[in-house]
Formats: sequence, C-alpha cells, structure tokens
Amino acid sequence: MPVMKKAVAFIAAIAAAVLMPVFAQEAQMNLPRVQLAAGMHRIDAQVAQTGDQRMTGLMFRKEMPKHEGMLFVFEYPSQQCFWMRNTLLPLSIAFVADDGTIVNIDEMKPQTDDSHCSLKPVRYVLEMNTGWFARKGIKAGAKLTGEPFRK
Repeated sequence: MPVMKKAVAFIAAIAAAVLMPVFAQEAQMNLPRVQLAAGMHRIDAQVAQTGDQRMTGLMFRKEMPKHEGMLFVFEYPSQQCFWMRNTLLPLSIAFVADDGTIVNIDEMKPQTDDSHCSLKPVRYVLEMNTGWFARKGIKAGAKLTGEPFRK
C-alpha cells in the first residue's frame, strides 16, 4: 500500500507541475509603451516584441482603457495570424505595413480559435477594443504614425 500512495503522490506532483502554469497565467500589464496616432486619434500602445510577449498578448485581461491598445512587433514581414484563446475582451485587429499603412482590419470575438490573418506580409499588428477603428472611421489604407513607422 505505501508504494501505491507514493505513486499517486508522484503522479499528483507531476500533474501539478504541468498544469500549474496554465492556471497561474496572468495578464501582462507592464510592457514598454509607444505613442501612436491614426490621424487625430491618439493611441497609447503597449509593445509586445518578444516571442513570449507576443504569445501572451492581451490574454487574461478583463478590461482595457478605450485609448489604449497593444502593438505586436515582429522581426520581419510575414503573414501574421492571430486567435483569441484565453482572451476575454472582444478586439479589433489591424495588420500594419512597415510604413504604418493599415493592410486590413478585422473584428475578433473573445475566447475563440478562429484565425484572423493579414492579407499580405506585415511586421506590425495593432489590437484595440472592439469597434475602435470603425468608430474612428479608420479603414484599410489609412496610415498610423509614431516611432515604429519612422524610417
């Protein structure tokens, strides 16, 4: 019987070690920030530029101020695809070329695995609260300005 108890304890310890990171996930709130603009509209964007930062993105957030967003920065242009697993907020997503031109915009529903992809290779992706771009009249072809887009 003691062997069985040890085996159960060992399996429980392994399961806890594997599952603990899943349950311990928290929203990342302290990323660097950059000021962007879409015409006269200002955006205070957190910058996700490492693989881990991009992978977590806006997951686990319960709210985001209306003038804030998250800018995802990739090393080089490629087709970027996003989903909303573990993301509690409905979001609008803009896929942005190196010069700040918005390639395409999409609306994303929370906690789904639906894929939302850029129509062509991009280095930047900007997520905002759902409907933000539509409410501001910002469409594909509009330009974002700010430090990342200055070359």
